[in-house]
Amino acid sequence: MTEPLLSVKGLTTRFRTERGTVNAVDDVSFDVAPGQTVAVVGESGSGKSVTALSILRLIPNPPGQITGGQILFEGQDLLQLPDAQMRAIRGDRIAMIFQEPMSSLNPSLTIGLQIAEPIHQHRGTPWQQALDMARGLLEKVHIPDAAKRLHTYPHHYSGGMRQRAMIAMALACQPRLIIADEPTTALDVTVQAQILDLLKDLTRETGASLILITHDLGVVARYADRVVVMYGGRVVEQGPARTIYQRPSHPYTRGLLASVPRLDGPAGERLVPIEGSPPDLAALPPGCAFAPRCRQVSDACLATRPKLRAIGTDHLNACLRDDL
Repeated sequence: MTEPLLSVKGLTTRFRTERGTVNAVDDVSFDVAPGQTVAVVGESGSGKSVTALSILRLIPNPPGQITGGQILFEGQDLLQLPDAQMRAIRGDRIAMIFQEPMSSLNPSLTIGLQIAEPIHQHRGTPWQQALDMARGLLEKVHIPDAAKRLHTYPHHYSGGMRQRAMIAMALACQPRLIIADEPTTALDVTVQAQILDLLKDLTRETGASLILITHDLGVVARYADRVVVMYGGRVVEQGPARTIYQRPSHPYTRGLLASVPRLDGPAGERLVPIEGSPPDLAALPPGCAFAPRCRQVSDACLATRPKLRAIGTDHLNACLRDDL
């Protein structure tokens, strides 16, 4: 069996606030195999982005703190590394594509300089050579007239082009792992498909693994090999994408799928929303966090917090009920 490239074990991240401690990520565990695309899905506030930032140790302290667990990357626990070693890994062996490129790109620097900087910083490549490599990366992500665009600023780019530039920056040092946090949120549907196809093709070409953070289950169905479903800061279900779509087990996963329109469904079929709101992470209930919104809730669900357990081959679920 191939050793995972990344293995997150019992990751716990908390934030201290005026209202008390917020359990943003609570005992999260999952693996990413070499060359695999893993989708982390869930509503806003489920802990997806904080999990990604925790992997890169980008949690601001204070108010946040990673309080437990391991993040094993290529067999090395990232949580035990000195800051200097962690900085050497970020942007080099692990790269991140952030949700909003306009706030992630430096408006005072040209796109070319921003793509060339990690190549110069991590590889020691002379600036002119790094800029030449940056032009090649812009061509690879299908930026027209790359030689000219290399010397322009982020505000000269459209939203789709800025996201392509972010992908070029992420690929600059040929990372082993790319984390894409809602990479298509601000884009129209046509551009979304182009960006995701590009990202999938490039990771397949380079052999990089991809963690795709999204709330769009249509994206997951098309691009992911494996799915991790999060709710209330915890993993409630995970398994191969095909298994999750064909045999969803957790009521929350079923609710997410039922609230998405299907092309193969009956004409005029009404969507079934998940009633209620995501939980307050500063005041989680004693039992299952999804219990207040669950249609199959039992008394045991209100009192006992379920643990992730195997319910089939490579399929895990955190639900107390076996009859769903």
